[in-house]
Order: sequence, then structure tokens, then C-alpha cells
Amino acid sequence: MSKAFLKETDSSLDLDLNAQDDSDPSDSESSNSDFRSTKNYMTPLGAKKMQNELHHLLNIERPEVVRTVAWAASNGDRSENGDYIYGKKRLREIDRRIRFLTKRLDRAEIVDPLAQSGDRILFGATVEIVDLEDDEADVKKYSIVGIDETDVKRGLISWISPLAKALLQNKKGDAISLQTPQGQKEYEILSVRYSLIEIDPLAFPRR
Repeated sequence: MSKAFLKETDSSLDLDLNAQDDSDPSDSESSNSDFRSTKNYMTPLGAKKMQNELHHLLNIERPEVVRTVAWAASNGDRSENGDYIYGKKRLREIDRRIRFLTKRLDRAEIVDPLAQSGDRILFGATVEIVDLEDDEADVKKYSIVGIDETDVKRGLISWISPLAKALLQNKKGDAISLQTPQGQKEYEILSVRYSLIEIDPLAFPRR
């Protein structure tokens, strides 16, 4: 990872975590200046996933919806035409998502975990940690990825998340402190490695 990214990280760690909420991506982006100004770091597979979704929307789903709307419009009264009303609504959703994906990809700065090195935790690192206060605690594994790649259930955490903030720049053997819903927790970093992060490049969310 370049020194430029490290400087960017240091100055960006206090970003509002609402930037990760993409329940309504385009609205979230337009209303959050931090989100607009944050460089969009992502892994190569994360970028591929977004490109696949954009391609699907532009070349498959949108043309199908346009055809449905045109067919429904030819059937008469649009005010009571369910196919027309739903089709127009879906078309607005698709266009909003296309704008969002296009903007995110335009600002994407792709960082390949396989090109990273060193013993400190940077973007793209896969880290194992354990609770220092619980002798029976399971080892937990997390990979630090882009905002748009976050999948906590699979251990993929955004680089601006509280856990990633606590981990960044540390190394194996260091202890970190993290505020959790259960209170302040202390964790030891057991391992740091840079390897392929498993993100299905063919999958995209249905909206």
C-alpha cells in the first residue's frame, strides 16, 4: 500500500459510520459530505462485483423493464395500470442504483491484498484476534475491505469501521481496545496476513 493511502487513512478515521449504510445508496451519498469526499478503496474482486451489477442493470434488467413499461403504456389508462405503475417505480430504482454504482466506481482506488506486504495491518489485511479477557473465547478472523464490500457475517469489515480503526497500523502480538455493546474489550492480534479475500465477483444484490 502506498504512503499516500496511509496518510489518507490517518486523516479519515473519524468519518461518520453512516457512510456505510446503503439502504438508499444514492440518497446516502448525496446527503453525506464525508461519504462524497472519502476515497473509495476496494479490492479487485469487490470492484468486479460492482461492475457485474452495473452491467446487469444496464444491459439486462433495465431494458426488460423499459419494454414492460412500453407494453403497459399501450394498454390504455395508466392511472390504474399496475404493470405501468410498478414498472415506472422499478425504473426509477434502477436508474438511482446505476448512478450510485457509476459514481462509486469512478472514484474507486483498487488495492490488491496480494500486492501488500509487511507485518502491520493495512487495507486488505486478514487478521485473527482473540478476546484477552475470555480464556474460552474463539479466535475471530476479519478482512479489512472497502465500504461497498462490507459483509460482517463473512468477516469482511469496512476500513472505516470501529474495529478496523482499532486494528490499522498494529501488528501481530499487539493488543487493541474496542468499545462494544458489552463494554470495553481488549483483544490480542494473533496473526496478520495478506491473501486473496473471498468476494463472489458474480454476485450482486437484488434491489
